[in-house]
Amino acid sequence: MWLLQVSFYSKTAWAKFTQRTLLCWLVFVLPVMAGTSLEASFSSGIANGWVKVERWRDTSGNIGAETYPADGRGDQSGQRATFFGTGQPHPSRFLLYHAPGWNSNTKPVPVLLIHGANQDADIAWANPNEAGNYGCGRQSCPGSGLMQILSGNNFKVFALSLAHKNGDGYIWSQQIANAIALVKSKTGASKVDLVTWSKSAFNARMYVSSLTQSWGQSYASDVRRLIMLGAPNNGIDWSFRHGWNHTFAVYPGCGGVINGPTAHDEIYCYWLWRSGPQWTYASSYFPGASQMLKRWDGQYSLPVAEQDWYTTYYGGQGYYTYGQGIDAFTPYSLVDMVRQAGTDADVEVFNLCGNQADIALIHNEHTGPSDGVVFVQSCLDGTGISNYAGSATIAVNHLELGWTNAGTSQIQAWLNAP
Repeated sequence: MWLLQVSFYSKTAWAKFTQRTLLCWLVFVLPVMAGTSLEASFSSGIANGWVKVERWRDTSGNIGAETYPADGRGDQSGQRATFFGTGQPHPSRFLLYHAPGWNSNTKPVPVLLIHGANQDADIAWANPNEAGNYGCGRQSCPGSGLMQILSGNNFKVFALSLAHKNGDGYIWSQQIANAIALVKSKTGASKVDLVTWSKSAFNARMYVSSLTQSWGQSYASDVRRLIMLGAPNNGIDWSFRHGWNHTFAVYPGCGGVINGPTAHDEIYCYWLWRSGPQWTYASSYFPGASQMLKRWDGQYSLPVAEQDWYTTYYGGQGYYTYGQGIDAFTPYSLVDMVRQAGTDADVEVFNLCGNQADIALIHNEHTGPSDGVVFVQSCLDGTGISNYAGSATIAVNHLELGWTNAGTSQIQAWLNAP
């Protein structure tokens, strides 16, 4: 990000000392910022109450390309496509949204909001109604969200919007680190509060646990509080438990449009066998999905009344489906690695969980207490959280956690705590 050109002419000892000191400062202070480059800035005509949006790029060269479904279901849409410059941006790019008061509100710790899979900064935090009815987990959705609430209550608010909606967790974690560094630079703060949702909660936890690839950013002691909404802290197996219903909602040959992986390589619908390995957890479309998988059949019984329940979960040929089973993909899971890594002890971690399995228009997780997607027990799991500062379970579903009054009130209480 920073380009600093310095010439040294003096041959005095003082000049040499100054040169060595500055070089050390460049090596040890700037690396967090040096890996990003500002590509574009937008400050007019921005929807949903934001006052500024910037497009940044990670310039390390370590973030490779990821693929998008050919039918466009994973593409960026609306203004996000405009800001990214394409519907299929390279995952090295990200958008940094600025709320009103980002440079004038006076609460000392800025807040960075980070959306989950298949979301963005707008629908998650500023306008849950942008996708229309049912897009927020209910038939009717509000036109404003947590961003407006926090901004109106004197917080300096930013939001990260990631390029690939189901991206690799290591990439999301790196971009979270990049965004934190930018927020610190813009506000002068030494630490940032994170409000994260679902997949991003898992990936933000990776960051504060320094669970990264060799090229990634280890935790830089720059997070005060990590608030996680609907986090799969001990993993998730929903699409294998209820695969028959979920696969229909994904496979285009069966009328599906959902942008997410299924448990099946094949399914019989409309009098034909449909082959779709590209819609499984092995697909390059959903690189971050298998990282959150974990079996829960030892805790909650499988739904034996659902079609092909056994072969869907354990693998094999069923009456109407064929799949590899969950064990084919759990080797790619990062769940136990995250729990074993442990969060940094200086980071206060909070879990906000829902217990209403009533998300509109999907087959909800009903075999144990859940928010419709994540088991409550997984969300509340504190293994590996070094500084577990609080948790709450509220009567909402997974998609309501960030915008209902119960959710926003609890988030504010945690942010305002001394």
